Amino acid sequence: MKGVLRTAAVALVALPLLSGGGEGPSVQAAEVKNPPRSAASAEAAALEAKRQQLAQKEAALNAKEAELNRLSAKLDARVAELNAAKKGIEESLTAKNKQDDERYKKMIKIYKGLKPEEAGNLLNKLNEKMVIQMLNQMDQKTAVKLIPFISQPRVLEWTRLNLAGK
Repeated sequence: MKGVLRTAAVALVALPLLSGGGEGPSVQAAEVKNPPRSAASAEAAALEAKRQQLAQKEAALNAKEAELNRLSAKLDARVAELNAAKKGIEESLTAKNKQDDERYKKMIKIYKGLKPEEAGNLLNKLNEKMVIQMLNQMDQKTAVKLIPFISQPRVLEWTRLNLAGK
């Protein structure tokens, strides 16, 4: 049955062409210009699906970009917080060093008031780090008076550190 209908359709299309009627080419051109509705709707559906995919991808990218911006702002805030903490620690360290220097200066004044031999004996009883720090803060004249009474290894270590620039 299908074969008969197909043959009839071919005959109807071919008949105007064979008869030389003016309608044949225009009907054929109309069929080419306007493809069947099912092909157009399939193409439109494919385009719509593609548009939806692109919209979904764009929405996902926008969400990721918003998340990255949020994380970036969070990191910037954390960096600012850490910089503030660093500044506070540096200020605290500077204040502590200033206090330490003042204490060392007071002790140096006391040691300057002692006889060099007494001061040297007392310095020998302190730990090496303190003695070196005190010698570093003493004026040259006072240090020269005390060096003969300070243990030789401490004086040598103090000399090495000063020559090394530490």
